[in-house]
Amino acid sequence: MAAFMEEAIAEARRARDAGEVPVGCVFIYNDKVIARGSNQVNVHRNATRHAEFICIDDTLAYCREKRLPARQVFSEISVVVTVEPCIMCSAALHTLAVKEIIYGCENDRFGGKTVVDVAEVVGQRISITGGVRSEEAMALLKEFYKGDNPSAPPVAKRKK
Repeated sequence: MAAFMEEAIAEARRARDAGEVPVGCVFIYNDKVIARGSNQVNVHRNATRHAEFICIDDTLAYCREKRLPARQVFSEISVVVTVEPCIMCSAALHTLAVKEIIYGCENDRFGGKTVVDVAEVVGQRISITGGVRSEEAMALLKEFYKGDNPSAPPVAKRKK
């Protein structure tokens, strides 16, 4: 899976270069990438345009094009993502019953395993492996958050 994590990191770099939070993801089916995505929240001004959701949409298109049953394809997909999926993405991936999730660094603010055990909430256990090239994934996040997010709302000043 190391080669696939390299592809996810490349997607995260694309997101960073586009002014997005640098999260990249690839979906692996039959040992090949069938979907790739990076965060597109700012460009679309849509909070659901996380890398994982981009890949879900691409996988559904792949299934339509190849005339494959989506439920079966998702059950055989390995999700490789640079950052632990957030609660929203984790819930979607668990509901779709993907085969496994492999991620880089933990998401200690919104993680679907670290903050909330989504598997327990949804009632769907899947294999989850974290810490794969976590230093690189974390370095991309730290680099991004040193600058300003151009699409973030203005910070309100506290009243005394």
